[in-house]
Amino acid sequence: MTKPTPLALLPLLLFLTLFVGSGLWYQSQDVDFAFYQIQAPVAILPALVLAILLSRGALNERIDTFMKGVGDQTIITMVLIYLLAGAFASVAKAVGGVDATVNFGLSVIPPSFILPGIFIITAFVATSMGTSMGTIAAIAPIAIGVAEVTDLPLLTTVGAVVGGAMFGDNLSIISDTTIAATRTQGCEMRDKFRMNFKIALPAALLVLIWLFLQGSEARLDQVQDYNIWLVLPYLAVLVLAVLGVNVLLVLFTGIVLAGVLGLVTMPEYAVSDWSKDIYAGYTGMQEIMILSLLIGGLGALMKSQGGLDWVVRSIENVSRTLGAKEGSRRVGELSISASVALTNLCTANNTVSILINGSVAKDVAQRYNVDPRRSASLLDIFSCVVQGLIPYGAQILLASSLAKVSPLDVVTHVQYSWILALVAFVTIIMCWPKVKS
Repeated sequence: MTKPTPLALLPLLLFLTLFVGSGLWYQSQDVDFAFYQIQAPVAILPALVLAILLSRGALNERIDTFMKGVGDQTIITMVLIYLLAGAFASVAKAVGGVDATVNFGLSVIPPSFILPGIFIITAFVATSMGTSMGTIAAIAPIAIGVAEVTDLPLLTTVGAVVGGAMFGDNLSIISDTTIAATRTQGCEMRDKFRMNFKIALPAALLVLIWLFLQGSEARLDQVQDYNIWLVLPYLAVLVLAVLGVNVLLVLFTGIVLAGVLGLVTMPEYAVSDWSKDIYAGYTGMQEIMILSLLIGGLGALMKSQGGLDWVVRSIENVSRTLGAKEGSRRVGELSISASVALTNLCTANNTVSILINGSVAKDVAQRYNVDPRRSASLLDIFSCVVQGLIPYGAQILLASSLAKVSPLDVVTHVQYSWILALVAFVTIIMCWPKVKS
């Protein structure tokens, strides 16, 4: 049996140093999207070389360990879901589904509820699309225009969009964070959704009350025309997913439904366009797909050398120092939450932080009597909380660039992320909700 050692974690430290270090350097040079100039799938390559060098045994055995990690069933399933999720989001957007959904929402929301309505629409679209970045890119320009027309506070409006996007990304059954959290913890997506909802709903309600007070005087003159049928793909995906239909079938159904509606409602939309949009969705997911595969291999190498066992034992030692007993749910939940939050601060990528902490969180959950549904929920919640609050994260950078404001200013107005963190922390302290077997 391999002895637990922190040396096995050096490749991970190298990866974070290269990724974060390059981001800080580019940021000092005032480069836009500084933390995305050196992409994570590239920054991880030297770490993989170091991991193989640190491993024991013949070179072919080390490479075999890496390949087994890459080809793990969980990783491959993630990749397939990423492909279909990207294709669905691309096709639905191309045929006008996003604009139709947004304008439909605005048409049924009273003027005084426009600001909380923006949050609700963004949350719905993000939950359906499974991507916070795609949602912000689609809705932020519209929301900014609404703010100008209705004299709503710009930063509050942008914060509502980011908050709604993080709400949807956290809850969505087709989100890459949900996929990563549920697969690494070994639970069903619908069960994790129900667990998350109990925490996210109170936070969202508090935000909606605050947004209503901030925008109750808003006025909206007119709403653009829309085709109500184009909302159907999003509704179908959401309903089928919540009903527990296999996620691959759900996404495939969404792709077919959105494409057929595009062919029927848009004379200029051809089968070749449909094909191109599907492929564009594939390519849009390539970064997270490649990174998932490589992290799977890196994780296998670190685990085989005792790195993850060392992390678990270190968490146990800290818990025992604090007087915690094995089986203490509260200590386990705090450990899982803190580890994924700290990792996300370094990586600026919520999916990556979940993938890195997945195996460790599962071990901690087993040792401290944390239900897999709860550990998956906490992984997703605290990674999304941090992702929605770091000024160098992609979501904040995109929203601030569209609104032409400082990322630091936007961070202070994403009330949902702040409140979600508080609500989640309170549930940990109170050991709520009670998880039934």
